[in-house]
Amino acid sequence: MATTKKDIRALNKEQLREFFVKQGDKAFRGNQVYEWLWSKSAHTFEDMTNLSKETRQMLEDNFVINHIRVDTMQKSNDGTIKNAVRLHDGLIVESVLIPTKTRTTACVSSQVGCSLDCRFCATARLKRMRNLNPDEIYDQVVAIDKESRLYHNKPLSNIVFMGMGEPLMNYNNVLKAIDKITSPEGLGMSPRRIVVSTSGVPKMIKKMADDEVKFKLAVSLHSAIDEVRTSIMPFNATFPLKDLREALVYWYEKTKNRITYEYVVWRGINDTKEAAEALVQFCKFAPSKVNLIEYNPIDDGEFQQADSAATDMYVSILEKNNITVTVRRSRGKDIDAACGQLANKK
Repeated sequence: MATTKKDIRALNKEQLREFFVKQGDKAFRGNQVYEWLWSKSAHTFEDMTNLSKETRQMLEDNFVINHIRVDTMQKSNDGTIKNAVRLHDGLIVESVLIPTKTRTTACVSSQVGCSLDCRFCATARLKRMRNLNPDEIYDQVVAIDKESRLYHNKPLSNIVFMGMGEPLMNYNNVLKAIDKITSPEGLGMSPRRIVVSTSGVPKMIKKMADDEVKFKLAVSLHSAIDEVRTSIMPFNATFPLKDLREALVYWYEKTKNRITYEYVVWRGINDTKEAAEALVQFCKFAPSKVNLIEYNPIDDGEFQQADSAATDMYVSILEKNNITVTVRRSRGKDIDAACGQLANKK
């Protein structure tokens, strides 16, 4: 009967060393393989050229490397690149490279589909099929770093967990991936250049604070009025703003890191002065800044970007209350790579 080989990247360095000792080899071989797997991102055992042919064959007999494959790559007119990434089981997620003059940012996915039900987001319509493993998250970053160097002549500088999925519903794997990304034995990136964006899972925000994570936190808020937020993000009925606010105050007290609120202004939904003033009150509970994001329609036209006058009104009210606000223009809209548009259309 055929046995399924274990993915070698599920082993930590100590387990790899033990494996080689059991095979009658030297423990340091485990260090060599670990380096090939992570800092050199080897796709096959054949790539591991400082190992003997016999050793490579022995690894082939015992393990697999379930590496991702970039199935299709689309380039936007503005330089944004979207990857459709095929996983070892045939499922597909999407990741995006967003370039500016000063930096390049990877927008990575954490789930196939999504656990939550935001009505304005294309990914939410896919439903969650499974969580991504730490190596599948890591591989997306490696692929985008290569594209950044190739097409923009600079290494990847920032990472945002704003792709497909709710990162805090895949918490352990996301943390393991970030640990590899920031490790000197991995990509050696600073955790201060990583933002994990959540729709707001209070219990997990508190857990992040308790775990003393070093990366930054963003929250997709979109309304600071419970009834409105529940109408566009139904899970808000389970995790109401009161609980979210309490978790965010806890986060700030523990980490002293300010919170970023991601906020889209829609016509007829949250484009009123009352909505803007509610946001101001929500921002006052802990130091924060607001990113007002341009909306990207997802076919059915139910949600429409508010008039620029409404965005200006938000900016004016926030600035009057000494809250930092930035208006973010969308990138990659022509290839469905913008916020809320990742849905595996291809």
